[in-house]
Amino acid sequence: MTPPSGAAADVGAGAGADAGAAAGSAAQPENASFYDQVGGHETFVKLARVFYEQVAADAEFRAMYPEADLGPAEERLRMFLEQYWGGPKTYSEQRGHPRLRMRHAPYTVDFAARDTWLRHMRAAVDALELPPLLDETLWDYLERAAHSMVNSA
Repeated sequence: MTPPSGAAADVGAGAGADAGAAAGSAAQPENASFYDQVGGHETFVKLARVFYEQVAADAEFRAMYPEADLGPAEERLRMFLEQYWGGPKTYSEQRGHPRLRMRHAPYTVDFAARDTWLRHMRAAVDALELPPLLDETLWDYLERAAHSMVNSA
């Protein structure tokens, strides 16, 4: 579970509550993880929070989530993304290997669900106000992941 390599490691970022403002404001070592480049924990907290705010406001899409409380799903998403991008390994410590396709197999994920997920995730990524290269790197992964989850026509 390592993020794709690329030029993102050359982009500076700083940690802070506002990842958008912080990213690029303080130089990071050239080998800083993507997690650190985008602002670390607070950035992924915001990403997951904004995403699930979007989900909660979309009654049709919200119906796909079996838990009455979206909080646990929000936490799992945050932990997964933090681990994927070089942060704490809490997801694997608590839940084992991510096995994304297997974990999503019980749910019907069609093209419409994928597109709705991407629309809500795009709003969440935009809320981060990341520098373009970091935004593109994150979005590329999220878009590919969403396409790979489709299991129904």
